[in-house]
Amino acid sequence: MSATPPIAELSDRARDIFRRVVDGYLHDGQPVGSKTLAQAGLNLSPASIRGVLAQLEAMGLLAAPHTSAGRMPTERGLRLFVDGMMQATEPSAEERAQIEARAANRGPVEEALAATTAALSGLSACAGLVMVPKREAVLRSIGFVPLGPGTNGPQALAVLVAEDGGVENRVVDLPPGVSASALVEAGNYMTATLGGLTLAEARTRIERELGEGQSALDVAARTLVERGLAVWSEDGARRSVLIVRGQGRLLDDAAAADLERVRELLDDLEGKQEVAALLGAASAGDATRIFIGAENKLFALSGSSVIAKPFRGLDGRVVGVVGVIGPTRLNYARIVPIVDFTAATLARLMG
Repeated sequence: MSATPPIAELSDRARDIFRRVVDGYLHDGQPVGSKTLAQAGLNLSPASIRGVLAQLEAMGLLAAPHTSAGRMPTERGLRLFVDGMMQATEPSAEERAQIEARAANRGPVEEALAATTAALSGLSACAGLVMVPKREAVLRSIGFVPLGPGTNGPQALAVLVAEDGGVENRVVDLPPGVSASALVEAGNYMTATLGGLTLAEARTRIERELGEGQSALDVAARTLVERGLAVWSEDGARRSVLIVRGQGRLLDDAAAADLERVRELLDDLEGKQEVAALLGAASAGDATRIFIGAENKLFALSGSSVIAKPFRGLDGRVVGVVGVIGPTRLNYARIVPIVDFTAATLARLMG
């Protein structure tokens, strides 16, 4: 495909007609015909309008889905519109308040991120998403709860409580003959020794103390401590956290005639590793990135658009990316500023 022509190559008449076609299509999802344009106040005959539409179609900016059915913008035309003609509208006070209220949600950071993403989804009528690096929990306490026999012998539930209030559980295999008192001893030791440390710091301290024989733990409790810490340390190698909210908003009335496209999009969203890679590409620089349809290989089949914006912490490093995924027929002028504002709000949250 050849490069999209610059907006300067269009005459004033062609630019006006092109903008009206795009605005009409983004508003109701229907091709715009010459009769509709003539009735919109253009001081041109339908024949003249049809001539301009034909020129825009020849340039690859418009397409006619059916004979005499009017024109709609191509992905190339949408790119020209977004880059050279779109006039963004700032979020309203109510929209800003909704986003800020969700970001202020008390509790674990991931809950606030999920709530903010849900708000973004609701305001944009798209699927909202946010990606952040896996944050190492700062430990408050660790305990073990016996579960009884498992496939490989007795098991226990290792319960980690983080300083931010988050609670996570992991199942660990117990050494043979471990007693209830050993579970308590191991939990007490880990809480007293590791409280206030990250997992990486906790591993270093445990390895040093056990290696130097500084611990008074018996063999069973020592084995429990090592196994419990090993289970939690696996989290440090996890990929980035990707939260997607509002997939159901992609199944609106306008999508009823194009269910195959929506199915393709929902399938794409299931491949979270690929979506995370796309957002990773959007994290370069500070600008809002807009991927339209086939411009991104992942969403080429579903014909979807992605609007994504990185956000930074106090040290200036990128700490995440937030955005929306929806059909190419998006209200870009309204949604881009909402994504920008959400990114700024999450920057304050993560800072």
